[in-house]
Amino acid sequence: MAKKTTKKTTKKLDFRANDFVVYPAHGVGKIVDVEEQEVAGTRLELFVVDFEKEKMTLRVPTAKAKSVGMRRLSSPDIVENALKTPKGRARIKRTMWSRRAQEYEAKINSGDLQSIAEVVRDLHRAGGQPEQSYSERQLYEAALDRMAREVAAVEKIDEDAAIRRVETALEKEAA
Repeated sequence: MAKKTTKKTTKKLDFRANDFVVYPAHGVGKIVDVEEQEVAGTRLELFVVDFEKEKMTLRVPTAKAKSVGMRRLSSPDIVENALKTPKGRARIKRTMWSRRAQEYEAKINSGDLQSIAEVVRDLHRAGGQPEQSYSERQLYEAALDRMAREVAAVEKIDEDAAIRRVETALEKEAA
């Protein structure tokens, strides 16, 4: 029994229907609706966020959106800065892989574009380097995907073009 509202929400929060947002644990999604539902006898106003690639819809209470880390897309300046990060030298700590993997996972799930760019930089392997382990490859691809999706949404390009853009930045570093 969903009743749709939009006026109240736009005054209270920065998000509206059709806005692209970043949800830390899932990446870029689009708010398709703001609805009101009754849950356990309490009326809740919810953002309905669609993650097209994952074929997933998430309902986030409007009152909790900021506290869970939901945010607007990064500005073009932040995107440009994040695209410069892969050009830097990889900073790989000399700790056990399991600890580094946890740190990389936390950076990816933070939703912070700069942190995600650091993971892409640190886990990228150039042609002459040893091959990645399965878990390294999984983390690298997750970070690359998250970064590319936000770059694509901000620059209004498709995901493949965004991935090429990030990989171009990585190749310049390797050269």
